[in-house]
Amino acid sequence: MPDPLPEHKDFIHSEEFLQRLMRRQLRLSIACAAAFCIVLFGLPLLNYFAPDLMATRVGGFTLTWLILGVLFFPFVWIISGVFIKKSLRMEAEEAALAVAENQRRSGSAGTGDQ
Repeated sequence: MPDPLPEHKDFIHSEEFLQRLMRRQLRLSIACAAAFCIVLFGLPLLNYFAPDLMATRVGGFTLTWLILGVLFFPFVWIISGVFIKKSLRMEAEEAALAVAENQRRSGSAGTGDQ
């Protein structure tokens, strides 16, 4: 019966590589979700604790409606853009590290005792 988890010689298919990449992506996801939640829950809290400030008129809108109706969607786009940009950079960094690790492993494998 074949081994269900064959040994991979390249680092990019290793559990160590995948775990490190997933851990970094999880931290990024949590940071983006936290930024979204701060704005999402911050608006009702500001309405409750600072009603005079949120009733201020800006450009024909109250500040509440300006944030909710005009600024909220660009904020979500910014969070999405930051997430995508950092995620792609993170994956490129991890892939470069994997290539370097593969070279290190293949270099050290050839210099061992024979």
